[in-house]
Amino acid sequence: MFFSGKMIYLLLFLFVTALLVMTPRRKVALSFAGISIFLVTIVSSIVSIKALISANTDSGSFLQFIQANISSLIICDKLSAFFILIIDFTVVSGFLYSIGYLKPYLKNKPEAWIKLHYLALVWLHASMIMVPLFRNGFWFLTVWEIMTLSSFILVIFDFDAKGTLKAGLSYLLQMHVGMIFILGALVISSKGFKSVSFNNLESFFQNNSNWPVFLLFFIGFGLKAGFFLLHTWLPDAHPAAPSHVSGIMSGVMIKLGIYGILRVTTYLVNDLAAIGITVIVLSAITGLFGVMMAILQHDIKKLLAYHSIENIGIIGLGIGLGIYGTATGNIMVSIVGYAGALLHTLNHSLFKSLLFYSAGSVINQLHTRNVNKMGGLMRLMPYTAWAFLIGSIAISGLPPFNGFISEFLIYTSLFNGIGNPEFYPLIVIFIAMLSLVLIGGLALLCFTKVFSIVFLGQPRTGYDEKPVEVKKIMILSKVLPVVPIILIGILPFLIIKPLMSLTGSIFGIAGTIPDVSLYEPMKFVSFGAVTLLLLVLIILIIRALVVNRNRIHVGPTWGCGYTAVNAKQQYTAASFIQEYTALTKPLIKTGFSNLNYNEDELFPEKREFHTHSDDFIKSRLIFKPADFIINLLRRAAIFQTGRLQHYILYLLLFLLLIFLLTFLKLI
Repeated sequence: MFFSGKMIYLLLFLFVTALLVMTPRRKVALSFAGISIFLVTIVSSIVSIKALISANTDSGSFLQFIQANISSLIICDKLSAFFILIIDFTVVSGFLYSIGYLKPYLKNKPEAWIKLHYLALVWLHASMIMVPLFRNGFWFLTVWEIMTLSSFILVIFDFDAKGTLKAGLSYLLQMHVGMIFILGALVISSKGFKSVSFNNLESFFQNNSNWPVFLLFFIGFGLKAGFFLLHTWLPDAHPAAPSHVSGIMSGVMIKLGIYGILRVTTYLVNDLAAIGITVIVLSAITGLFGVMMAILQHDIKKLLAYHSIENIGIIGLGIGLGIYGTATGNIMVSIVGYAGALLHTLNHSLFKSLLFYSAGSVINQLHTRNVNKMGGLMRLMPYTAWAFLIGSIAISGLPPFNGFISEFLIYTSLFNGIGNPEFYPLIVIFIAMLSLVLIGGLALLCFTKVFSIVFLGQPRTGYDEKPVEVKKIMILSKVLPVVPIILIGILPFLIIKPLMSLTGSIFGIAGTIPDVSLYEPMKFVSFGAVTLLLLVLIILIIRALVVNRNRIHVGPTWGCGYTAVNAKQQYTAASFIQEYTALTKPLIKTGFSNLNYNEDELFPEKREFHTHSDDFIKSRLIFKPADFIINLLRRAAIFQTGRLQHYILYLLLFLLLIFLLTFLKLI
């Protein structure tokens, strides 16, 4: 039944791309991979744009020439189209970045492994496109599984590095756990229907309590997105993967968990207030936990990974506010909350991919992810430094870049929710607002730390080779997200009305928002952003003119009369946040390596000192039970003697046990 003509298209695509990408010549394989990605991007983007500008909520079939076969199977509505466009943009920039990033690996990695990596990238792109298009449960879970397996192959690219396989297997296992929850929710909601489908949710939610099934969906999709308690795979998988894969995974793949939650949300009928408040509280905890853990990291990619958790929390706040606003009949809270979530989904894909690409460029040159071994890269890698700075400002929610706009919308939704006279909902709104303020402040602290340590000052360790700016193709891949980051930040009034129209269409929210409440303030935001950029530009021009007229003398930093200062006496990542570490000790356990010296060691040998933080959710809820099971299995290994007589004895004992249980009528 499943292997109908409809499935042939999917199988044919997978087979043809595998055949083309795994050709004998590497350059030809790379070309075919690029062609496949660009063709899929062009076709899916055209269809998505048509869906967005269409007056109908559902745009119908995916392609006209196969409408007769699969129009009932593949539906591209406005929500699907929005996510597809984000996916296409990020995957294209990631592919371009990979061309330069993987060049050093070509010498020491098997050629077949490089080809498999690009094949997995093509399949990941295609499967991510298809996830928002399928409503049928079987097809949805099929492409969901292809997405999981292809991303797993991408994560373990550097499989011989310490911890990579463990991170990849942890990711694979947890994604399958999430799929079981999604499958369970689909099966429960499709009871009494002919097929398992998301379309059954509308009827099911009208006749049943929404809360239990929504919870199953939220756990399943939340594992992909990385919400608090469901995030434990994310801080390990992102650092293990190549940087272009990290950018794609963090930028768009985890957002398909957000897509799934939004898709289910469009069908909700009852229990809206309870669901909305729960999502708000969990999202606030997620955002705070993510940013608090990020500050303590000294691995630049793990730091960015925890910031993905933080931003998932911000997006979740918008979703929760949208649900809660619908429950209370407050159009402003609902539509602006949902709009903030959608816009932050787009914004995060832009600045997070930019940050991962920039971090990857630094790692590509220094061959380390430890920020304490970096420093002074602003002069050596200026384009990368500016790209990282723009991404840092955007992710911190500061004007004049895009992160400020989406967070402004969520703040607007929160301020409109304050008018609720009920005490407990008001407390929830206040907690959400306080958490968003703290998230913004802590994010600023974190990126002030990482940018100053990595790009300013002097190198903290001697570089084996002098770092240089990366290749032009890698710089181009950073320019691509920079452009919309700036445009959304300085021209938000141009996108707010289309965004509100899109949000109202997706979530079925009828009603208009007065211009004075949202659209007019955006014009002032745009004016302020343009003014700020012009002011910075004028200052830079004046500085350049002054510098050119004067002779520049380069020398060591003035040490207030003390000339024995060296690079190691600069701030480190640990010393920069020393006060913060002391404040968070009751919540987050931190530690450091012990340095022991012998009494007769007059001239101590070189030692390394490092600090570490403990993700208590991962260590206590995941690793502790896993270690317990492993220890049980190790103890049980005494029965594996390797002697045939013992195994025959085990069989006889088992048969005897079955006989006794049968005799006693226990089985």
